Amino acid sequence: MPALSRSDGVMIRAPRTVWAAATWSLYWCLIDDSWKRAQTLRAALSGKSSAGIEITFRFHDGEGQSVDKTAGKPEAEDLEPPRSTDTGLHYDRYLREVIEFLEKDPHFREKLKNANMDDIKQGKLSKELNFVQHNFRSKLDELKREEINRLRMLIKAKHDTEGQNGQTMDHQALLKQFEHLNHMNPHTFEVDDLDRLIQSATKDLENFDKERHDEFKRYEMMKEHERRERLKAMSEDDRKKAEQRYEEMKKKHADHPKVNHPGSEDQLKEVWQETDGLDPEDFDPKTFFKMHDSNGDGFFDESELEALFTKELEKVYNPENEEDDMVEMEEERLRMKEHVMNEVDTNKDRLVSFSEFMAATKKEDFYEKDEWETLDQNPMYTEEELREYEQHLANEESDISKKSVELQKQREELERQQEELKAQKLGLKQAMEEMEKIKSQKAEIKQLGSVVTEGQATPVIPGNSQPLPPGHQQQDVPIPGHS
Repeated sequence: MPALSRSDGVMIRAPRTVWAAATWSLYWCLIDDSWKRAQTLRAALSGKSSAGIEITFRFHDGEGQSVDKTAGKPEAEDLEPPRSTDTGLHYDRYLREVIEFLEKDPHFREKLKNANMDDIKQGKLSKELNFVQHNFRSKLDELKREEINRLRMLIKAKHDTEGQNGQTMDHQALLKQFEHLNHMNPHTFEVDDLDRLIQSATKDLENFDKERHDEFKRYEMMKEHERRERLKAMSEDDRKKAEQRYEEMKKKHADHPKVNHPGSEDQLKEVWQETDGLDPEDFDPKTFFKMHDSNGDGFFDESELEALFTKELEKVYNPENEEDDMVEMEEERLRMKEHVMNEVDTNKDRLVSFSEFMAATKKEDFYEKDEWETLDQNPMYTEEELREYEQHLANEESDISKKSVELQKQREELERQQEELKAQKLGLKQAMEEMEKIKSQKAEIKQLGSVVTEGQATPVIPGNSQPLPPGHQQQDVPIPGHS
């Protein structure tokens, strides 16, 4: 399997995880369970089943000896069913297929063994694509053509839909769909394509947390906006009662045990005692790390790190309490994780190595005694931002109202046209019936005429204008009532 060299002498075994956005391992593994908390792009990742990729990274120790932490493990471990491999990116399938085929090429796999992370980030490894076997290159070419065709179909569908609705196309949004491809060359997969794929995945995955923060901020502003709108609709007495209850709920939510600083000695000791059931006096950072490194790879990934904050979060949030918002709890978890990553993850690979963890336990911050400030102590928005958001909502409501009026007019016009069409259809039906009636009458007259021509005498009607036969004179017919 492919491997990477690193100076800390630890081998990383990546169980189908997408790692740091700033490292190559992000692309060669697939996203871990921690990403499932994303509110936007990752909300539906769980429950999928697709082929995963498992790569062993081999790092060299200080004496140049390679260290393989997978040695001695039972082979049955490799037979575990793959977890979800969806990164949440719109080009996830294309990304995974490229990874799978590059991993199969012997030359590329060999180069990967001797590459370091700087080489990978600088694009040096991408140039090795020139030496990949022809059959693999052909398959990569095919994958690229399929991806371009997929995007073109999406763009055409978007164009057709917006054209029918009279909307203006967002060309910048469409171009973003192509950022991971060199669309000027739609036929072959080149070095530039691999570089683009790396850069796009890096940028997109780095934006996940930011998108989560932005979404939470909008959630909080909408919640406050709706609360204030409800107050406006209340009577003075009801408004005072509602405000009083609101303040009581805030006070009740803020009344909780001390929340320890994430990553501090007190916080880890509490996990050691309450989760692990051990004596806090016997706390040992090295043992703690090994106990909570659940996959035994020598690193705390984001999911392993976030699991350490559960006890702290339970002090503040309880799903049974009306005053506690579980959406806020997940935002708090994200804040804690980011705080520890910023303090401990010195190489910014979104992983906490054993050496980084041990180094952090020797810093003054590790003995931080101050209480962690929760979200209610750190408002997510200002009054000015709330006003801007409410103005944005008002503008949207106005636009929707205008469109609603326009749609109502269109509906009334369509109904009028439909009534006219129904009247025309009715008139046409009546005309057709009249024509059929006339046609039927003509047919009867024609049939009667054919009977007369077969030898029957035509009866003489008194007073008609036809001449009488010779020798006959017309008798005067007395008219009743005259003398």
